[in-house]
Amino acid sequence: MNLLDTVLDRSVVLGYSKIGYALRRRTSSWPQDPAPGALAGKDVVVTGASSGLGIATADGLARLGARVHLVVRNLEKGEKARGELRRAVPSATFELWQCDVSDLDDVRRFAAEIGAAVPAISAIVHNAGAMPPERTESRQGHEMTMAIHVLGPLLMTELLLDQLSAGDGRVVMVTSGGMYTQSLPVSDPEYTQSSYKPATAYARSKRTQVSLLPVLADRWRSRGVSVYATHPGWADTPGVVDSLPGFHKVTGPILRDVAQGADTTVWLAAVDPHPPGGGLWHDRRVRPDHYLPTTRESDDERQSIWSWARQAAQLPR
Repeated sequence: MNLLDTVLDRSVVLGYSKIGYALRRRTSSWPQDPAPGALAGKDVVVTGASSGLGIATADGLARLGARVHLVVRNLEKGEKARGELRRAVPSATFELWQCDVSDLDDVRRFAAEIGAAVPAISAIVHNAGAMPPERTESRQGHEMTMAIHVLGPLLMTELLLDQLSAGDGRVVMVTSGGMYTQSLPVSDPEYTQSSYKPATAYARSKRTQVSLLPVLADRWRSRGVSVYATHPGWADTPGVVDSLPGFHKVTGPILRDVAQGADTTVWLAAVDPHPPGGGLWHDRRVRPDHYLPTTRESDDERQSIWSWARQAAQLPR
């Protein structure tokens, strides 16, 4: 069965589609689901919770008993999502919070507010994402995909380490299989030195997420906090429809639904005991960080991008 799993993973099309998910679930080696009520009485934060994978993740966590904190940029869309979730899981509690994850000042405000209201956070799921069609900057002047996928999540986590330490201490970065196509942008993290391509910018920021996992695992381990990245495969989300219409048209029949895409995110946040941190996960298993030798970074390159990220996010040393 491990051979089948590896073949699916390397094939990409089969492994990332709903075909791979269905085949893996049928194998005897598929990891067990979290126990019913695994998150009862626990608080979990989900960013980007107003559509797609964010709503599916919140739904899955709520069905395991979590009190889910929906973090959204647009409160009107957030209220609509919360209504949808309440109808789907009427016994659950969903709290709504506003935060633009790309805006570091707004992240500081949000972290102070939720930190004062929620003393123990079991997990943070960093799901908020964007793929601007043109190079866009955050309020602090950082390239938008890096701001929303890397800098905002880093700062938010750092500001909520006390709450995570008091809870189960899990941090899940929702990344993308597209990161396999890119190397770490050490010399140009802000994407100013070459012609901007939306999908490339997105993949570069996701590569940065994954490449920083060993650094973050070491940094947060002493606080009892574990960090993971997970990619959902190819899921049928509004983001894919809007940003990659051609891809969606071609792959539509084999795309995963959002619940399948969110499965491993929910599993990582809830399963007991904690899975080992610091790795990239897909369909409940650790996956390689690289498939192409040309994308591999050195330790010095990883430390270089970490120094940039730490300074850009204004993290404490």
